[in-house]
Amino acid sequence: MNIEEIYKEANALLEGHFLLSSGKHSKFYLQSAKVLENPKTAEKLAMALAGQIKKSGITIDTVCSPALGGVLAGYELARSLGVRFIFAERVDKKMTIRRGFEIKKGENILICEDIITTGGSALEAAVVAQSMGANIVGFSALANRGFCKRVGSDKESKPTCKLPKNLPFFALADFEFDIYESDECPLCKDGSTAYKPGSRGN
Repeated sequence: MNIEEIYKEANALLEGHFLLSSGKHSKFYLQSAKVLENPKTAEKLAMALAGQIKKSGITIDTVCSPALGGVLAGYELARSLGVRFIFAERVDKKMTIRRGFEIKKGENILICEDIITTGGSALEAAVVAQSMGANIVGFSALANRGFCKRVGSDKESKPTCKLPKNLPFFALADFEFDIYESDECPLCKDGSTAYKPGSRGN
């Protein structure tokens, strides 16, 4: 399965001048929502990711995703694994798990995102789930931006990766793009203006 081709065919690998949530700039952006809008494609990707996870032998009771980006990927992964799905969401800028979702003490939870860059949001969701009694068994995503080491890849984690090194991270592919500090961005120096994905209908 060529994940990059799937993203390109769905017009989900965007090229331009993007302001990332970290405040940094990049020429490329992955828009997983465009891939996941096709249920058959979402199912295909989730099944491939579930296959990787099953081979690892870890026990999973529930998949938990940080909203909003991870919800579709997490739901489809949970369906492929045959387990329960819940999600975490920000309330007043703080990650929380609500809407009646309960976690049993010792419940084995896998965190799932659509894309993991440094893993900050995924880690926030994990911390909240742990505070409710969960046992976090790993992290997963459809795509890895290359900052964290995934199972099956020979690429090492970068210092900016926030995921725990003692837990497995599963993803279908690595996407490594140049990322620039805002004051060092060559695109800005060429006169281009960065925009946040979504602000122009993307």
